[in-house]
Amino acid sequence: MSKLDEARVKINEIDREMARLFSLRMKAVETVAEYKKERGLPILDKDREQALIGKNSSLIDDPAIRSHYIRFLEEELAVSRRYQESLIKGIKVAYAGIRGAFANIAAKKIFPDGRLISFPDFEKAYDAVLKGDCDCCVLPIENSYAGEVTGVMDMMFSGSLHVSGVYTLKVAQHLLGVKGALLSDIKKVISHPQALAQCLDFIRKNGFKTMEATNTALAARSVRDDGDKTIAAIASLETARLYGLDVVASDINKSAQNSTRFAVFTRVDNPSVAGSDAHFMLMFSVKNEAGALAKAINVISGYGFNMKALRSRPMKELPWQYYFYVEAEGDDTGENGRRMLEELSSHCDRLKVVGRYRREILLKDGD
Repeated sequence: MSKLDEARVKINEIDREMARLFSLRMKAVETVAEYKKERGLPILDKDREQALIGKNSSLIDDPAIRSHYIRFLEEELAVSRRYQESLIKGIKVAYAGIRGAFANIAAKKIFPDGRLISFPDFEKAYDAVLKGDCDCCVLPIENSYAGEVTGVMDMMFSGSLHVSGVYTLKVAQHLLGVKGALLSDIKKVISHPQALAQCLDFIRKNGFKTMEATNTALAARSVRDDGDKTIAAIASLETARLYGLDVVASDINKSAQNSTRFAVFTRVDNPSVAGSDAHFMLMFSVKNEAGALAKAINVISGYGFNMKALRSRPMKELPWQYYFYVEAEGDDTGENGRRMLEELSSHCDRLKVVGRYRREILLKDGD
């Protein structure tokens, strides 16, 4: 047998073993896909993929071969993603509003292959997941200009869904009119109250009358339906494209840093998010005794967890009593986290981990 034939025999043996291992790997990918679908997690995890490529490529000593192995790993991961997409495709994602609303835009960016389902308000979108009609929901939890979304916060405290991811969407507001409308034609603007507040300087400067709408996309749709050049909506560029409106003026919101944070809610929690970018959310109410809140906060920081947010909200069922919301960096499922939660519970009437997720993700155009 020639050296060429010997090499081909060896390659055939290796290929058979690689086929066996590939099948095993894809079976494991099926489990990953099921896990992600249950928890509303996106298919692409850039940090995880980069870490895997770095770790596995270091196993190759020959630098000439290593560069080809890196490409092999990249292709392998791409195949894995496509297989996950085929398994997860059609995940039902609830959101509040209509097509073109910022929640719709965020949901589409987080779940590009998902089946997005519109609901009239936050509670109905949340309930759709509770009932099993949808796999997850995407709801706003905070706006950099208007503050926390109190209705969603209350559902987080009283409900049973879990946060599996947090995403920030930059919000740019634009003045949208019917085809051919000019700034000089506009007399009245329609939008959500928060959007009107964000663009108040622009509105006052131009002397516009205002009218409130349930959300920005509904405002845009009503402008299209009315066909009146004197009426404009304040909404997103995507909404302009969706409803065939002209952009009369761009980026009219007062703050260029305006953004909204969205959370993905699912029925199943993330049991653990390891690594340096692990985060968790806590909600609790403290016992009615002197210094209880201070003690609770000291417990969290005393175990080395960095609190990125601490807020309070009145409890609807108990006048003049409050619950507290904390976002913190770290892994609460480790030994340190378990001790922290155990000690914290001694100062609390109610305590629950609302969510575990990796670092917050910024949603950009094209993501």
